[in-house]
Amino acid sequence: MGRYRRRRQDEPPVPDSLGGVARRGAALSAITLILVQGVSLGSTLVIARLLSPEEVGLYAAGVVLSGFIVVFAEGGLRSALVQRQHDVPDAADTVFYATSVSGIVLSLLALAAAPLVGWLFDNPDAAKIAAATSGMLLMHALTSVPDGLMMRRFNFKRRLIIDPAKAVAYGAVTITFAALGYGVWSLVIGNYASMTVWLVGTWAMARWRPGRGRASVTLWREMARFAYPLVGWSLSMLTRQAVQTVMLGRGLGEAALGQYRYGRRLGDLPGHAVVQIGSFVIFPAFSRMVDEPERFRRGFFRALRWIWFGAVPFTGILLALGQPVVIVLLGERWREAGVLLVAMAGVGACRALQEVAGEAMKAAGRSNRLHYLSVLELVLGIGLLAALLPFGLLGVGLAIFGMEVVIAAVALGLARSVIGCTGRDLVATLLPAGVATATAFAVVGPCEWFVARSAERGTTLGILTLAGLTLLFGLIYLLALRVLDPSIVADVLADGRRVLSRRRASGDAGSHSGDATEPG
Repeated sequence: MGRYRRRRQDEPPVPDSLGGVARRGAALSAITLILVQGVSLGSTLVIARLLSPEEVGLYAAGVVLSGFIVVFAEGGLRSALVQRQHDVPDAADTVFYATSVSGIVLSLLALAAAPLVGWLFDNPDAAKIAAATSGMLLMHALTSVPDGLMMRRFNFKRRLIIDPAKAVAYGAVTITFAALGYGVWSLVIGNYASMTVWLVGTWAMARWRPGRGRASVTLWREMARFAYPLVGWSLSMLTRQAVQTVMLGRGLGEAALGQYRYGRRLGDLPGHAVVQIGSFVIFPAFSRMVDEPERFRRGFFRALRWIWFGAVPFTGILLALGQPVVIVLLGERWREAGVLLVAMAGVGACRALQEVAGEAMKAAGRSNRLHYLSVLELVLGIGLLAALLPFGLLGVGLAIFGMEVVIAAVALGLARSVIGCTGRDLVATLLPAGVATATAFAVVGPCEWFVARSAERGTTLGILTLAGLTLLFGLIYLLALRVLDPSIVADVLADGRRVLSRRRASGDAGSHSGDATEPG
């Protein structure tokens, strides 16, 4: 049998071995994200030196409305297209026309509502930024179909080419204009450059054009029923973020809002990287497994184990080294962002758990369960922030962390009946890496606080000290995990050898016959 089979005549190729493709996708995503996150981190550090916290906060205020309504531009239809098991050409055309119309309408709405942003933050410049960034909503909507089709085909060009190009475009353009004195507008121009690369790249790589299927209102309604809970969850998250931004801006000022934005940006990098490595393959893979319960269950626990293995150690690293990292890399004026970073140290690990549980429920067609998470997002996110805002950015970080912990626990509980597992199974999967992280933190934390004191050593020596402590943390983590769960260390080595051997075999075959592993 060939490497790919077709489930139905109208579907794109589907790999025979989902496990092999998932491992290949995760490995390629990891390699690419090292580059992307490296570029993003480097850009963040340079921009932080060129722009003040007030300017970064002003941009955050200006995009609060567009960030809130962007979820409607896509309407969850991208995920519905990935999950779709039949009538894919018709579904793709339907999603294209639906998202195009919504993108146009919402861009005009954001433009008209720009004065409201200026009023909320009592700053006319925030209104100008809101108006200038309204066009990004349409650009985002137009990526839905090509992006979704590449995901369902396991087409890894999105990871290998487009994501690095976006990061480079944003960093290069933003830094250039910031150095030329454009201030906050350098962020606007840089984000447009990134969105342009994303839009052009996805359409070029997906090899899809509208008109190959027949759009249908009936089909749109069917897909919208699946997408509705996804929109609700995203809407609750964005509503919570928008309200938090307004509360922060009005209660603590634009400088605190800038500290918040960059503290969040640095804190999100590790968790975002780990989640992104898996998410590009988890949802489409789960969607193929859902008709085979035992295979679905094994796939769920494998994904949960791997993402937790990669995400949870960053909690310990940020707790031990978060504030000195910010001071050394961004400068003393960003110290408060370090306080926020430490308070949010566990957010990335919580989101990793939410990711796996949410993708499993979506793949199983149980997306309606996400309504519970939507309610928690709003109630806890706004309620905890209102209670802890008087404590400044420390309170803000603790409020966000508390919300994420509860949502992660509830998400895993909701996924249990879908997967068919017990709470004991989940604890057994998560406990070893958690204990190994605590062990490494117990050593590295006191080393930094009482001996190394990296923030007092200047930039170069501080970076070297932090790098050494991070390596020490990783070594202790792996050694402890080798004792607590020997199989996962063996799996890391085995999967690494497997991926490398597959890449060498693919390269040898590709030198004679082209890339046979990449479906159109």
